[in-house]
Amino acid sequence: MLKQIFLIAVLFITFAVGIYAAEPIVVTTHAVFGEIAQAIGDGEIDVVTIIPSGFCPAHYDLRPSDIAAFAKADLVFYSGFEAWVDTLLSAIGDENTAVPLPGPWSTPEAAAAKAEAIAAALVDRFPDRAETFRANAADYEARLSELADSLRDEAEAHGVDGIPVVCMEWQAGFVSWLGFDVVATYPMPEGLSIRDLDELADAGRKAGAILVIDNWQSGTEFGEKLAEQIGAVHIVLSNFPGFPPEAETLIGLFSHNVQALFESIEPADE
Repeated sequence: MLKQIFLIAVLFITFAVGIYAAEPIVVTTHAVFGEIAQAIGDGEIDVVTIIPSGFCPAHYDLRPSDIAAFAKADLVFYSGFEAWVDTLLSAIGDENTAVPLPGPWSTPEAAAAKAEAIAAALVDRFPDRAETFRANAADYEARLSELADSLRDEAEAHGVDGIPVVCMEWQAGFVSWLGFDVVATYPMPEGLSIRDLDELADAGRKAGAILVIDNWQSGTEFGEKLAEQIGAVHIVLSNFPGFPPEAETLIGLFSHNVQALFESIEPADE
């Protein structure tokens, strides 16, 4: 029944709005893969990104237009935590278009690995455009490498090495990559209890944590309470470009998050 509903919706929307593209259609579930695919396929593919940056991908509710986009896609990139992707692809009957890219993109090196994987999939699917994809991927990865060197130099200058922090686990990789000492992490707050809060606060106090670093898309209320109990500064980072609005790109997001971290430790430096 679900499959029939999906197919009817796809046929109706495709007929109603006339979704036809001159270039191959590449669908990405979220903004990170959307940006990377756009950078690599610039001028050679049409990229459709499903989830707005302010939403948690695991909790996103599909719209009819999303179903139509999947039905027309020549290639789909997704992380694997979007539970609805497999259901949707099964209903449409074209799982072969999907390329899972599991794992984090939380550091410039990790993002570069995603770019390499996306480029390889594009080359494999559209070999006649391979030269453009490879050149664009090399440019994008070079920008990430340059950024990584710059951010680490800034982190060293600010003396972040060894500063103890408690961190939402989706930001832990980036924060530790900069040199902070992540003394404790916590998962999606929706599954945490008062006991978890007390245990994390105790661990943070014992380690002398000065920051509680939250992730915007997973919610911030738990982190606020934890920071209050520890007596630490609460800071909120994002893991998707476009949110906050001033961090329009993934490279811009890395820089924005770093500056927010540096500003949060300035009182400790004085």
